[in-house]
Amino acid sequence: MPILVMKFGGTSVATLDRIRRAAKRVGREVANGYDVIVIVSAMSGKTNELVGWVNETSQFYDAREYDAVVSSGENVTAGLMALTLQEMDVPARSWQGWQVPLLTNSAHGAARIEDIPPANILSKFAAGMKVAVVAGFQGVSPEGRITTLGRGGSDTTAVAFAAAFGAERCDIYTDVDGVYTTDPRISDKARKLDRIAFEEMLELASLGAKVLQTRSVELAMRFGVKLRVLSSFEEMDDNAGTLVCAEEDIVESKAVAGVAYSRDEAKMTLISVADRPGIAAAIFGPLADAGVNVDMIVQNIAEDGRTDMTFSCPIDQVARAEKAMTDAKTRGEINFHDLVADKDVAKVSVVGIGMRSHAGVAATMFKALRDEGINIKVITTSEIKISVLIDRKYMELAVQALHDAFELEKA
Repeated sequence: MPILVMKFGGTSVATLDRIRRAAKRVGREVANGYDVIVIVSAMSGKTNELVGWVNETSQFYDAREYDAVVSSGENVTAGLMALTLQEMDVPARSWQGWQVPLLTNSAHGAARIEDIPPANILSKFAAGMKVAVVAGFQGVSPEGRITTLGRGGSDTTAVAFAAAFGAERCDIYTDVDGVYTTDPRISDKARKLDRIAFEEMLELASLGAKVLQTRSVELAMRFGVKLRVLSSFEEMDDNAGTLVCAEEDIVESKAVAGVAYSRDEAKMTLISVADRPGIAAAIFGPLADAGVNVDMIVQNIAEDGRTDMTFSCPIDQVARAEKAMTDAKTRGEINFHDLVADKDVAKVSVVGIGMRSHAGVAATMFKALRDEGINIKVITTSEIKISVLIDRKYMELAVQALHDAFELEKA
């Protein structure tokens, strides 16, 4: 039988009624001739509750026990989904990560998948099981301890299973009905895309779009897994949602596919840094060691042997970045006059594989922002992306202006 992977997020399994609704979708695919692997998240809100209990119990907790606790939410959902399918006379059973097994490294709380041997589940399919309901987000370390894959890890679990089992497709059911040209809450002109290339989806996910976890898109692109994003609350439709696929599966690409944003950004500037060979390494080495995720980087032209270095990072990592730079200065590794943090900025980006063959995207973007009186603080570009850092108060205006400028409401 062909295999289909179906993943249901927390909102899709938040109540028993929603689990029954999801189970009906699974039953329909079984009737269509598929053996189905269902990946489930914890019921909405449960993981946050479990994390809260861990933090309340122990400020400096053992990461192995943290994983044991927070992974339990998926176990509950998997069992309830299997029971629901059995009540529908669909042969199903639940699987925890260690039972599959989903093998990971030992990085508790942010483990990486190393292998998913298919033999156990395939043998059960051969014996008559039609649905394997797998607890997402979790695996097992070489030491035999439960591990978790990080927030949003159930998406990664689903894509990894689709790759390991050669699934025909991986359907991600969530509370939105597909991938949009931008956030519909910001622009009422946002349009649902029928198809989007892996590279575009990867950029959108990394730039702030919350539809798919970045690692899941990376895996899908690497192994050629066709992803479909669709809503578990819409009527069942074979053509619903958005297909995330290879670039060659998209007939014609517009210059820009979507506008993404991230409001949780900060701009940091090291003022009057000694300009010498190796200074960039001296700055960004300690930042990396401190776990600071640096994004945009701009270096000013040097004058009198001094220069300014500006970079952006998540706003919740500012204190960590400040400490890393202050410590490096104390150790004599770098010499700067001042460190200024601007926590009132946002990043807005336009993304599209069509940029490779369309000239003038940057000019259109900058003109649209100029016409709205929006000043650009930092610019970075890649082959299929242009990102700018602007004052946060203009973020929604910028998104709407760029969506209009590139006429993304038109198919």
